[in-house]
Amino acid sequence: MSRALRALALAALVLGLAGCQTVQGVGTRIERAVDKVMGSKGQRLDPWESWNRKVFAFNEKLDEQVLKPVATAYSEIVPSPVRTGIDNFFGNIGDAWSAVNLLLQGRFKAGVEQGMRFAVNSTLGLAGVLDIASEAGLDKNSQDFGKTLGKWGMGTGAYIVWPLFGPSSVRDSLAMPLDWQASPAMLFDDGKKKVAITSLNVINTRANFLRAGEMLEGIALDKYTFYRDAYLQRRGSFDDDDEVEVLVPGAAASAPADAASAPQAPASEPAVKKPAEPASAPAR
Repeated sequence: MSRALRALALAALVLGLAGCQTVQGVGTRIERAVDKVMGSKGQRLDPWESWNRKVFAFNEKLDEQVLKPVATAYSEIVPSPVRTGIDNFFGNIGDAWSAVNLLLQGRFKAGVEQGMRFAVNSTLGLAGVLDIASEAGLDKNSQDFGKTLGKWGMGTGAYIVWPLFGPSSVRDSLAMPLDWQASPAMLFDDGKKKVAITSLNVINTRANFLRAGEMLEGIALDKYTFYRDAYLQRRGSFDDDDEVEVLVPGAAASAPADAASAPQAPASEPAVKKPAEPASAPAR
């Protein structure tokens, strides 16, 4: 528990910086540093595609041989109400971190609502097993530190696929260590408990997507491109004011169109909308 508190204290310190009107400058400085690493500002969203595809194939094979069979057995053995309770428990811990990030983003009303949601579910909902807050009208608004960096002005950056962890980006990779400190596993000091909680979270999450994965098998012609475009679309926009952030650091490019509805562009040239186009208009 102490490590989780330290992570929240660190987040509170960063929030203090926001009051000094330095947050935007921090995001800009980080973005410029990433520009130097990536090279040209006009670089494509997927400059490491060759490497990414190899890692993607490795992850797919691991999922096929290990994770999917385990998740399938888990979904057949564990009753649906129990799995829902586990979902709610992990989601409740995520709500606390979402509240912190909403405050860091300057979205104080939404942050307070998420804090109330966490408090209600933690008390009346039996440590979050029951989602009482949703029935009371306190909807979930999931946020992480990667989104917070984006709100501060840092572009998503190049697309990256990590072994085991899956799709990410330069910005989300930088945010990953802090997000991990706020994960459910960090509530425990014992190593075995951390492994058990992390494994349960991964298996339960994978079980929830078994049916969606089967549908995707028959829809996507190129699963790698589908996952990439869907990831960048999800990570490249904000829910509060429909703002679309710059995906490539320093470049004037908005999020790609919804991968589920737009025709797929060639893997080497992902479709990117021009800044002048409305953020909600899908690419044709």
